[in-house]
Amino acid sequence: MSVVELRDETVLLTGDESPATVIGGPGPDDSGPGRGGRWRALLRGRGLVGLILLGLLVLTGLLAPWLAPYPPNEQIPGANLLRPSAAHLLGTDHVNRDVFSRTLYGIRTDLVIVFVAVPIGALLGTLAALLGTVLGFVDVALQRAFDVVLAFPTLIFAIGLTAVIGPGAVTVIIVIAVLETPLFARLLRSSILKVRSLPYVETAEAIGAGRPWVLRRHILPNAAEPLGVQLALSLSLAVFVESAMSFLGIGVRPPQPSLGSLIADGIDYVDSNLGFVLGPLVVVVILVLSLQLIAQGLGAARRVTR
Repeated sequence: MSVVELRDETVLLTGDESPATVIGGPGPDDSGPGRGGRWRALLRGRGLVGLILLGLLVLTGLLAPWLAPYPPNEQIPGANLLRPSAAHLLGTDHVNRDVFSRTLYGIRTDLVIVFVAVPIGALLGTLAALLGTVLGFVDVALQRAFDVVLAFPTLIFAIGLTAVIGPGAVTVIIVIAVLETPLFARLLRSSILKVRSLPYVETAEAIGAGRPWVLRRHILPNAAEPLGVQLALSLSLAVFVESAMSFLGIGVRPPQPSLGSLIADGIDYVDSNLGFVLGPLVVVVILVLSLQLIAQGLGAARRVTR
């Protein structure tokens, strides 16, 4: 056993154990005054409003089979482009389907796509960042690949990928995941490099802590903080990507409803039934707004803990 004295504190090292204490090294168990303040900052103001709006939309999507007055693809006899009424809250479309019912199912479709695609992109980006910070030559290759992906405008990239693999919900998920991977990878990579150069990490390595232990105990818990904000922003961006792809006809295929395809179908019938396009459009705005508010709440929570 060896004894190392640092800043009037003593660290005991054994041959098979990691440092018990590292001066100035915050870790995942450090509760401090910031943890409670972080949740209070998130659960008030804009963050609370965003969570409430998102929760209502998620609940609406989950309960769509029970809330929808009609099946989403049912063609109602004699109900062609009816205006909003008590029987049809958003009217009917050009093939006699209830727009309100299709909007409810469209919410479900969009939520499934964005909540599957963005976490996949975040996971791939995290793995790429970790691999790149460990292996320098891999990092160089990944950064050049990310440059190529980010060089294309979003819709151009989506159209090109759709031309290769065909349209559909799976294509939308792949497009979003590929576009989000470089964002998460570069954010986490930058944060890891910043944290790795801090004094407490250098101290841990100097007194004999192994690199895997330092990475798990000190670097990742502190470097991953910005990912929460990025996750909320990426979810809002994914809603736009899905809506744009479906609006252009390269996303979710009919007759499966999505918010983007509903807007695309209804824009030609504004004079006959304004609810046809206005209902899905309002839902898209609320969904994006709720995620943006959550991102702002997470940003405020981070500032509280500093």
